[in-house]
Amino acid sequence: MTYAADRIHEEVAYVAYHFHWSLDQILDLEHADRLRYVDQIVRLGG
Repeated sequence: MTYAADRIHEEVAYVAYHFHWSLDQILDLEHADRLRYVDQIVRLGG
């Protein structure tokens, strides 16, 4: 099973927008870690 490319782009854009991290920094994260950051941004009101 593969993770939908559109969903990965959404996660990357969301984290990049809020944390100003580079594409490489975000893509280097494990999927679960990236989702944790997305969740934390949401909790912070992002």
